[in-house]
Amino acid sequence: MASRAIHVRSSIQGRALGRQGARVLRRFVPGMLLCLVVAAVAWLAALGESALLGRAWLEWLVLAIILGAGLRTAWRPPRAFDPGIAFAAKRLLEIAVVLLGASLDAASLRQSGLALLLGIALVVFLALALGYGLGRLLGLPHRLAVLVAAGNAICGNSAIAAIAPVLGADGEEVTASIAFTAVLGVLVVLVLPPLMALLQLSQLQYGVLAGLTVYAVPQVLAATAPISALSVQIGTLVKLVRVLMLGPVILMIACLAGSGKGMGAARRRPAGAKLLPWFILGFLGMAALRSLGLLPELARSGMALTATFLTILSMAALGLGVDMRTVVRSSPRVCLAAGGSLLLLGAISLGLIAALGLA
Repeated sequence: MASRAIHVRSSIQGRALGRQGARVLRRFVPGMLLCLVVAAVAWLAALGESALLGRAWLEWLVLAIILGAGLRTAWRPPRAFDPGIAFAAKRLLEIAVVLLGASLDAASLRQSGLALLLGIALVVFLALALGYGLGRLLGLPHRLAVLVAAGNAICGNSAIAAIAPVLGADGEEVTASIAFTAVLGVLVVLVLPPLMALLQLSQLQYGVLAGLTVYAVPQVLAATAPISALSVQIGTLVKLVRVLMLGPVILMIACLAGSGKGMGAARRRPAGAKLLPWFILGFLGMAALRSLGLLPELARSGMALTATFLTILSMAALGLGVDMRTVVRSSPRVCLAAGGSLLLLGAISLGLIAALGLA
């Protein structure tokens, strides 16, 4: 009799949990599906762009957030979409950041020389500090100034997407910073090759300059492929070192935000998980596993593909949370900050090339 009562209670509890799970699922499905639709349209647009122009100048990530923001500006989704959009913008992005750690291999960096590695780190931190200072000088809010500076200093959209959760940045701040780094990323790819002759750079020097200033790895390839294979190789390597700096920069920003000191921190964060978010630990842990050879190639490929998919969904969600009319009102200062930060990055990069005596 007692066992039957226990079985009945278990059955009732199981059905209750099932109903609760179904309610939770229904709560998130509408917004997630909308993000998926926006991401799919971005993918189709990128394919069409490649077919018409020979390459996708605007990547999926950029197109997803632009399309999402455009849709949100023209149409306010019903409130039933909000939970799924918020989940995609935050949690899925954090998971993607963890998975991105599996694509970093510190072992391959040792071959390029300690001086160059240290120089790249110095360039990143100088560009971050100067870019942040310029943004604040132009009147940008603290979080937006950090995002613009980090996007220029490290790896454009990926850095902005990874740092935004640490800062607690909202969708409008992320969209504003990504919108201008997207435009500037394309301009850098177009402008750099003519600068090689103007500045009388060697193939090696040009590769270093491209790796230090271009935002995304595909854009580095686009900027260096017309020059030489050496420029492609060194540019890609330098770019990967910049990407590797994302972990230390996130840790630094989290610590500064937690202590309330430096870079104009506007609020104090508590210690523990708030000071060092779980996805940062996951990112560094994945990078360590990759460097130790504990992640098989098939697993790394799957993680990279999953990270890309989740990031695109997250960018679509961020766009869907933003009314572009609000962003446009602040665009002149953001444009000046992003452009000025990029010029500072270029000047620092040329200084490093001269200081190292690269030929």
